[in-house]
Amino acid sequence: MTIQLTRTPSAVRVVLQNRLYRGSTIALFLSGLGTSAAAPQIAQFLVRDLGSSLTVAGLYYLTNLTAPIAGYLIGRRSDRTGRRLGLFRLSAVAGALGWLAIAFSGQLWMPFVISAVILGFAGSAASQLFAAIHDELAAHPTPNGDGVVSIVRMALTFGWVIGPVAGSYLAAQSSLRVMLVATAACTLAQIVPLGRLREDAGPARAVGIPDTDSGTDSARPHVPLRAMAPLLAFTGLFILVYAGEPIKYAYLPIYMNEQLHFPAALSGAIIGIQPLVELALMPVAVVVARRMGMIPLMAIGALFGVGANLLFATTGTAVGLFAGQVLMGGVWGVFAGLGIIVAQRLLPTAIATASAIFITAPALSSALGGLVGGIGAGTIGLPLVFVIPAVFALIASIGLVALHRRVGSPDPQLP
Repeated sequence: MTIQLTRTPSAVRVVLQNRLYRGSTIALFLSGLGTSAAAPQIAQFLVRDLGSSLTVAGLYYLTNLTAPIAGYLIGRRSDRTGRRLGLFRLSAVAGALGWLAIAFSGQLWMPFVISAVILGFAGSAASQLFAAIHDELAAHPTPNGDGVVSIVRMALTFGWVIGPVAGSYLAAQSSLRVMLVATAACTLAQIVPLGRLREDAGPARAVGIPDTDSGTDSARPHVPLRAMAPLLAFTGLFILVYAGEPIKYAYLPIYMNEQLHFPAALSGAIIGIQPLVELALMPVAVVVARRMGMIPLMAIGALFGVGANLLFATTGTAVGLFAGQVLMGGVWGVFAGLGIIVAQRLLPTAIATASAIFITAPALSSALGGLVGGIGAGTIGLPLVFVIPAVFALIASIGLVALHRRVGSPDPQLP
């Protein structure tokens, strides 16, 4: 008798062999590259090119508050029709047009209106890809499904590693307007790796989405608010954890340069270590989550955020700040790798809606962090302002433990 052993393909091989996974990986890298190139430069563009004051330029980030609303509307439409990739392409085109319009803006009010009205919908592109990936995994299960999602998510993070450096260099060599045009080009280029790929009928039926050709998309029932409660609770806790990021990026460089008088190279190395740690730990988080569960691991990850911010607030040394950034890399290695999977599991009847709500949550975090950080910096000063995100992360950790006790931990294996 001959015994045949079936070898499970690795997540990397699954991604390389599947056009949707492979194309989504490249598309999200381009998305992260373009968005992160513009993010650190947009305030400078408003001040230098459009004559804004620093105060008014800071208000630009409040335009992100429309992103969750736009994401919910796109996600709900996607769940009713199952047309993930069509909505992805429309969102990507909207984003490209939005960034191009900002690049050629001649009045200060224009970037504010464009960002609030157009770029809010553009942010839904990534959520549609993750919804399409979920559908594909539901139709064609693989034991390494969670690894597939992690690899695709890592591509977005890798884009955010390269983008700020590339954007800064391009702006220095040409102009801020040219850099914004390049952002528009990256945003539009997202649609190229997927070509003319369309959804199969199988994945749509696998997640309960009606066949759009039958004209029954209106039969999709509305998701009640009660059913969304676990997802909204999880997203709210994620917002608390993420709120520390705008506080850190706003005030940690100022603290290092003006109070600690670190050399520029040392400050840059401290800031740059976090995404590298994050990339290294994302696949590790998937493996650990298989043993202990996703939400419990996220509760521990939030505690890393407590430790990181306390190190920022109390050490005052390069070693302490490096250690804090390594811990922050651990936070995002966990949340970036697993967050989208947990969000989709908490609302399995509306995958695109869940993806959109979770992915647009950082916009609310930016507004919260910017507001609280500004008040804290003006009252308790630097570096004690970092105690505030430490408290936020502690609340999030306790909340994640409570959420786990109520809903359990989603199975770390995708269907």
